[in-house]
Amino acid sequence: MNIRILLVIGTLIFFLCGCGFVTLKANGDTKYVLRLGHMQGTEHPYHVGALEFKKIVEKNSEGQIQVDLFPSSQLGNSRDLIEGLQFGSVHFYIGSVAPVTNFSEKFNVLSLPYIFDNREHAFAVLDGEIGKELTTELEKNGLIHLAFMENGWRHLTNNKHPVKTADDTSNLKIRVQESPPYIAFINALGSTPVPIPFGELYTALEQKVIDGQENPLAQISLNKFNEVQSYLTLTAHTYDASIFLMSQKVYDKIPSELQEVIRSAAKEAARVERDLAKKEEQKYLRILKESGMQIEENPDIKSFKEVAKRVYKEFDEPVLQQLIKRIRETNY
Repeated sequence: MNIRILLVIGTLIFFLCGCGFVTLKANGDTKYVLRLGHMQGTEHPYHVGALEFKKIVEKNSEGQIQVDLFPSSQLGNSRDLIEGLQFGSVHFYIGSVAPVTNFSEKFNVLSLPYIFDNREHAFAVLDGEIGKELTTELEKNGLIHLAFMENGWRHLTNNKHPVKTADDTSNLKIRVQESPPYIAFINALGSTPVPIPFGELYTALEQKVIDGQENPLAQISLNKFNEVQSYLTLTAHTYDASIFLMSQKVYDKIPSELQEVIRSAAKEAARVERDLAKKEEQKYLRILKESGMQIEENPDIKSFKEVAKRVYKEFDEPVLQQLIKRIRETNY
């Protein structure tokens, strides 16, 4: 075989194997096979949003892009997935913004307790200038922001006793994400924050390594935490914004017209995911009630917000304080 042909074939094989997302169709056209990972199951709004994204992208790219979905932490936990984006081994990620603070500390502001009044307030911030400013920094770390999705309002569960006021949480061991605002809030409540990977949480609750945890209703229900937790308090202490990211290494290798297909599809998928997350909250609350959980639907939120003030004092850097001020002044 001609040596030039061998070199061309060798270079092509190296390119295809190295980037891990390009194949050739029978007619010689390029096809991009992209992997999307998230940590939740197939019934979670994340997955519904991912399915919507897959449908739109594959249709609007006329088959040039194929999106393969990997739910339930099949490609690893949040840190694994985000690092995979940087390497180009994972192509899309949907998940909580909390792990993103490892790449931009400004994201801590989104996880502060009671920073948002309601969903409309959160959307106005995330989809506005503040959201753009926060996500621009991610590109320095090889991450392309496509859209903000939603995990929902986080609530407190435990297996010790009912919780009505902030004082009722003292001396509980509570699992948290490895994120400064989450840790600071549980500390302020007088509880002990215990960072545990999400995939290990059910077992930790079952074995009573910890007393409780905090998560949105969908995750509490779909992951059957009600089987190992007796008490649920609707604290709604944190609006858990979720972020839809893409690997910049992959993005930069895709033609501009397909980049636009991806961006447009992500925005529509985020809208669908947010709508579903809001709609299904009452469904999951009903399921948890029917399962026998004792639910405090009207806790003393003022007492929890009073405790939250201590958390804000820990984030006194001028940049974060300015962001906090701007978020509170955002019209919605």
